[in-house]
Amino acid sequence: MTELADPPARDLSDAHTEMPSLKGRKAIVTGGTTGIGRAIAVLLASEGVDVFVCGRDPQHLEDGLGRIREVGKGDGINIDLADPDGVARFVGAAKDYFGAFDIAVLNAAIPAQGVTKMNAEELRYAIATDFTAYLASVDAAAEVMQDHGDIVLIGSMSAHVLGPDSSVYAGMKAGIAGFAEAVRKELGPKGIKVALVEPGKTGADFQYSSFTAEEQAEQINKEWMLRAEDIAVGVHYVLTQPRRAVVQQVTIAPRTQDKE
Repeated sequence: MTELADPPARDLSDAHTEMPSLKGRKAIVTGGTTGIGRAIAVLLASEGVDVFVCGRDPQHLEDGLGRIREVGKGDGINIDLADPDGVARFVGAAKDYFGAFDIAVLNAAIPAQGVTKMNAEELRYAIATDFTAYLASVDAAAEVMQDHGDIVLIGSMSAHVLGPDSSVYAGMKAGIAGFAEAVRKELGPKGIKVALVEPGKTGADFQYSSFTAEEQAEQINKEWMLRAEDIAVGVHYVLTQPRRAVVQQVTIAPRTQDKE
């Protein structure tokens, strides 16, 4: 019987672009105790990233860290980023935990309604959380990163899908989209990549005021709503591109986004 020759070696050099490993990197995740932020923190931890998260609720922090530590390494702090010194205290705590970091995922946000449905105090608090804290966090992260790192802003498709009951939220998210585009050009030459990920309708604690957990599960099963983990996968894609490439904007929507 004639022996079969070994098949020729396959040249796969152009089959896939470089995918840098995330193992050993260090990341901060704002709003990383629930919903999308928690899903991102868990996925990063499972990939070997040391994560440091923040959230406002102590129980959510405990639960989130418990899950993160099942798959990897991480710590966190309870803090309100709307406080004037909130961002500085969070970044300071992160530096105390692991020194410098090279990934910042900025996700912490609260719901907001139409401008005529919010009083002045509610409006100022929403802006402090959903807009000012984002800008301050980018500034603080860039100072830590110096000349190498990734900043991922979690925006929202609400910036483009405008409705009468979300004028404040849509306005802030449109502002984040514009900021992301401009600051990308500011920080890119310094070695820091900036990406914007805009989720569509996604199941999370964020939505509980209008959707119960059971209603969300039903919509996810019908594929009318995304899971938080779907957004985490998008962030993972952004972070695993070669340094020469920046994914400027990713929108992730349910297949039937317009279905009620």
